[in-house]
Amino acid sequence: MRLLNTSTFELETFFDSDHPPYAILSHTWGDQEVTFQEIQLEHSRSLLHSLRQRILEGETIEGFGTQADDFKYIWCDTCNIDKTSSAELSEAINSMYHWYGNQTCYAYLADVPCARRFVDAIAYSEDFDFARWFRRGWTLQELIAPSEVTFFDQKWQPIGTRTELKSYIADITGIDQDVLSGEADPLTFSVAIRMSWASKRETTRKEDVAYCLIGLFGVHMPLIYGERERAFIRLEEEIMKTTDDHSLFAWRADASLAHQLEGGLLASSPLQFQDSHNIVPIINDNPDTQSPHFMTNKGISIPLPIF
Repeated sequence: MRLLNTSTFELETFFDSDHPPYAILSHTWGDQEVTFQEIQLEHSRSLLHSLRQRILEGETIEGFGTQADDFKYIWCDTCNIDKTSSAELSEAINSMYHWYGNQTCYAYLADVPCARRFVDAIAYSEDFDFARWFRRGWTLQELIAPSEVTFFDQKWQPIGTRTELKSYIADITGIDQDVLSGEADPLTFSVAIRMSWASKRETTRKEDVAYCLIGLFGVHMPLIYGERERAFIRLEEEIMKTTDDHSLFAWRADASLAHQLEGGLLASSPLQFQDSHNIVPIINDNPDTQSPHFMTNKGISIPLPIF
């Protein structure tokens, strides 16, 4: 992975776990993003200085007891990944959940104008509720994977941490408060419940509906832009290879929309799991009835016990 050195404004490469502590910027993309290619150019130093000013200078990170400028390195998807390289992009997307894990994350909510902490406010503001950040597919893992997330408004004033705001965020996202507080591992929740967390989120490219969920389900898969909705079917097939959790098949489609049923037993999008937020699998401890399910040239073969 590459990290941006905030002292030299240069990207440095680290391998596996051999990396220093770093802070992560999570945001929804705008029109004036600093790209990987721009960082390579000498004239971009002023842009990087501006980015550093916004992210790192003078902010106290609530809940961590340290200032943000204590971090020598930062990671931001717009400028730390060479998106012109398909191989690098594929590696990054398959590693992203791990990169976010156990790091400090700053979530910049560009469309939230308030300048005071919600945790200190008497009334709950709808600005936070309707922030675009909570509707994007990629920000789901950015909310869940880090050890803590600190939210900032459009003026880079702190709003509060994920833990402090967990009840608000749970209402907005449907994610269990124990996950938001770090007390529960999101990967222990059923497939159906995790899919329901993604059911109301959107991505610009159809394939990213699947690719942004790779880490949340602990799988790896190659990226094939151009396959459109087929990417989500491939994701479900990869999930089948790693779990006996039959809640993967507990989704509901609108029968009037024939295209939603093209995948047969598999859903065609996370949206079909929007009513699956309470579904958990039946635990089967009998090894004699634990047969694997798999794909065949005729479809899915799935032996199920009768209770």
